Amino acid sequence: MPIYEYACQVCGTEFQYLVLNKEDEERLQCPGCKGRDLKKLVSRTVFHVSEQDRLSTYDPNAPKDDAFYKDTRNIGLHAKKRAQQMGVDLGSGFEAKLDRLRTDPGKVFDEKE
Repeated sequence: MPIYEYACQVCGTEFQYLVLNKEDEERLQCPGCKGRDLKKLVSRTVFHVSEQDRLSTYDPNAPKDDAFYKDTRNIGLHAKKRAQQMGVDLGSGFEAKLDRLRTDPGKVFDEKE
């Protein structure tokens, strides 16, 4: 069930609509002015990249921009890649700590572990 974005050609309002069937789209009207002169917009798509895919494409030597360091999913990526290259299993304890760290990076300073 796709969510489409529309722009009203009368008042300029942009909105999203979940299209369950063709009849829903035919009855669609602008939530602002109730007009029916609508244009379907091309919107960005989002897809999920698994941890394994991120790890397999990660290059430790490639330059990193600010966005890389702001993304908490990248915490521990270098250690995991290096361990993979060396054939070392970091264990479930490492994964558990990494999950906690990725969830709330600032909390690492509060823990006494």
